[in-house]
Amino acid sequence: MSNKTAQLAYRPVGLLTGLAAGSIAGALFKQIWKRVADEEDAPDALQSEYSLGSVLLAACIQGAIFAVVKALIDRAGAKGFERLTGEWPGS
Repeated sequence: MSNKTAQLAYRPVGLLTGLAAGSIAGALFKQIWKRVADEEDAPDALQSEYSLGSVLLAACIQGAIFAVVKALIDRAGAKGFERLTGEWPGS
């Protein structure tokens, strides 16, 4: 299998792992935010009752969690694909 073929074959796996990463990261962020801010939901940029600092803090935490979870899941998916096919799906 060529690298281009491996990349194409991995696409559906990458899409599924991306969806899983988003779901897991969202649930993890919600739990962390509850503990950090003692609030059920994080502030949204369009909620005027929250300060800009609170909105930015929530966005930073959420972004960091998403990036780490996505990297972990993407890497695990690529390793699993490599074990099954013998090819690394990246470039």
